[in-house]
Amino acid sequence: MKYRLGTMQDLDGICLLIKDAIVEMEKHDIYQWDEIYPARSDFEEDINNKNLFVAYEGDKLAAFYVISNESDEQYNNANWLFGDSYYVLHRFCVSPMMQNKGVGKTVLTHIENQIKEMGYDAVRLDTFTKNPFAQRLYRHHGYESRGFADWRKGRFDLMEKKL
Repeated sequence: MKYRLGTMQDLDGICLLIKDAIVEMEKHDIYQWDEIYPARSDFEEDINNKNLFVAYEGDKLAAFYVISNESDEQYNNANWLFGDSYYVLHRFCVSPMMQNKGVGKTVLTHIENQIKEMGYDAVRLDTFTKNPFAQRLYRHHGYESRGFADWRKGRFDLMEKKL
């Protein structure tokens, strides 16, 4: 797997991957993403802010993710345990064609190592409570729920892991 900072040249592939992921999630009655969020403009902003990273397997976009120190005010609903030295994982998406092959685990391990190398002690994220696949991935990776956020699509677990 090759990892790098995302560029505007990746944008069409990212948007296509999101569309494919939405179709796959909806096959499992998971309705967390739609035409409103995440939008192309979100990814453009992430790329401009140098927060979006891509993972390629050969010439195929396998996954992408955003890491930053930004979080929604709903993150204040959590009882965080690991202080101020954290980074937040957003919009982590694995290509449906790469799912069930260990790619999610591999990329998540890479993300955690990247954040640790940046000098942070913990990772925070939110995950849709009605997405059993994401819930299982994060819980198996040692993330623990610290509270909940309620957004337009429903309830999300606010999760944290000490690195």
